[in-house]
Amino acid sequence: MKKLIAGAVLLGASTMAFAQPGCGVGSMIWKGQSGVAPHVLAATTNGTLGNQTFGMTTGTLGCQTNQAVQSMAMYMDSNIDKVARDMSRGTGENLDTLAVLLGINEADRDEFRATLQDNFAAIFPNSETTSGEAVDAIVALLEQNESLSKYVAA
Repeated sequence: MKKLIAGAVLLGASTMAFAQPGCGVGSMIWKGQSGVAPHVLAATTNGTLGNQTFGMTTGTLGCQTNQAVQSMAMYMDSNIDKVARDMSRGTGENLDTLAVLLGINEADRDEFRATLQDNFAAIFPNSETTSGEAVDAIVALLEQNESLSKYVAA
């Protein structure tokens, strides 16, 4: 029984650790709605159902295999406080690391930094914001930006 519980916990943790924005049943249910609340509800639904790993593996459930976004998500998991600090200032090593992980060209990095700084309150609405929520918000912002959307497209 302990092994079964441990396996379920690990599966849930791995699903949340590699969560991909805009992907899974939760994202399909809340599709077309903007704002932080639908993103949080989509992530919660996906985390509860544990369906993103399957979707990312098979390319179903609206999942895409954008390695850059997945790399950014993994980096955010370990460095969320540092990234938030740099983002609030619009400059810094951790913000530059996000740009590199997303493959953002030098010519677009000033716009990237400014976009994240200008939308800091939307990305980090409170001190309890998780890295997954922040990644979802960043991807949503970049998708809406004409010159930066190419970096988050699969």
